[in-house]
Amino acid sequence: MLRLFRSKIIIAISLMVMVLLVGVFGFHNLTGLSWVDAFYMTIITVTTVGFTEVGPMNADAKIFTIFLIIFSVFIFAFAISVVTEYILSRNSLQILKKRKVKNKISSLSNHVIVCGYGRNGMQAAERLIAYKRPFVVIERDKDVIEKYENEVLFVEGDANEDEVLLAAGVERAQYLITALPDDASNLFVVLSARQLNKGLFIISRASLTTSQKKLELAGANKVIMPDKIGGDHMASLVVIPDLITFMDKLSVEGEHTTNLEEVAIEDFDGDGECNSLRDLNLRRKTGCTIIGYIEPNGNYIINPEADMPLEPKSKVIVLGRPEQIRKLNEMFHLK
Repeated sequence: MLRLFRSKIIIAISLMVMVLLVGVFGFHNLTGLSWVDAFYMTIITVTTVGFTEVGPMNADAKIFTIFLIIFSVFIFAFAISVVTEYILSRNSLQILKKRKVKNKISSLSNHVIVCGYGRNGMQAAERLIAYKRPFVVIERDKDVIEKYENEVLFVEGDANEDEVLLAAGVERAQYLITALPDDASNLFVVLSARQLNKGLFIISRASLTTSQKKLELAGANKVIMPDKIGGDHMASLVVIPDLITFMDKLSVEGEHTTNLEEVAIEDFDGDGECNSLRDLNLRRKTGCTIIGYIEPNGNYIINPEADMPLEPKSKVIVLGRPEQIRKLNEMFHLK
């Protein structure tokens, strides 16, 4: 629709330029006026301001002026209507788009809220997209929103404000990731979000070591320091390069590609009686290998024994190639 309006605007501008050129050449040839006087006469004629003529007008010039006024009135009226329609339609489209986004956000529950769409926020969003987790991004930079609004659900505003957090559905959200560049801003977001949703799992970015404890006291469940992680990662590439490269391969390598999956024991209930890890038999069924077990109390067990009994509300962590992970998800309807 906007493309149609742009073509109409081009036509309107072309017609106005044509009227001006016809007027200038007409007055110059019919009355012998200079180019400046001819341009002046054209402007006061097409705008119908009624100023005094700059020279004598013969019969041909008067007839030419009459037709120039008639055509210019229609053409300028057309141009004004096109521009007005374009502005009103653009505003209407923006209103409809915001209403559509608002309805989508209102339908979400147990979703993720990402505060800030900078480098870290964008990386978090890419991973959430890969795992098909619903999320909303809070961003105040209009240019960023306009650039990515077709890919991500945005709420425009400052994440420090309660109204903006509520618009993002913080009361229904399960997780909140605050990736703002300033530690003080992240601290205010954590405080506000914790007051609005006591059960929210909050992950905050921090730049300074001194901010980590403050963020945890404010209500953050996890505090991540990207600079520290980046430094450790680079040093590890020197000390144990092959192991770190292998670990990197477990991350998202391409679109919708994962090598690790976390599965709740309840998801296997429809697969017969499963009392131990051996009963799951995931290696034969899907090719995936169980590399970790999470007990109901949150205790992590690395490389668990096959005879380990399964408890309700526990989870297993499986490792596999992308096609094996997809087979696992399809077999147990995980996604």
